Amino acid sequence: MENKMILPDEIVMNQIYFIRDQKVMLDKQLAELYQVSTSALNQAVARNFKRFPPDFMFQLNNNEWANLKSQIETSSWGGRRKLPYAFTEQGVAMLSGILSSERAIAVNIQIMRVFIRIRQMLIDNTELRLEIEKIKNKLDNQDKNMEIVFRYLDELIEVKDNPTPRKQIGFKSYD
Repeated sequence: MENKMILPDEIVMNQIYFIRDQKVMLDKQLAELYQVSTSALNQAVARNFKRFPPDFMFQLNNNEWANLKSQIETSSWGGRRKLPYAFTEQGVAMLSGILSSERAIAVNIQIMRVFIRIRQMLIDNTELRLEIEKIKNKLDNQDKNMEIVFRYLDELIEVKDNPTPRKQIGFKSYD
């Protein structure tokens, strides 16, 4: 098979959501990418249900679906009878085993690559945040050091403006 993209990565990235502290894709959107009906995708999953433990796939609850619907363009008529299924990265990988069309295989490879890119971006951002935190700590220390220096300068200026009479040492002259 060719190593070319079926669709732009941005389309795939825009269909990845963060639900229950996991990156997931919804059944309807996966079905559209694979160019199959949502019911056909869900039937294939139901026939192979043992391949999809809860950490691979879960069904959204009413609250999650209500929150997500506001982010997704949904038609004003019609609708779903059942709450959608969400597939984690491992669940999407497992779909490749039960959907064997050329398009499904190519789309799955592309989705896996997008998940890898997202993970790498998160790692890069974490490293960047750690470096920024180090710089902040250094600046905080420098601020504290500058404060000490200015305090000493203020003390020296005060001493110069208000000198205390010093007791002379040495020979006294008797005039």
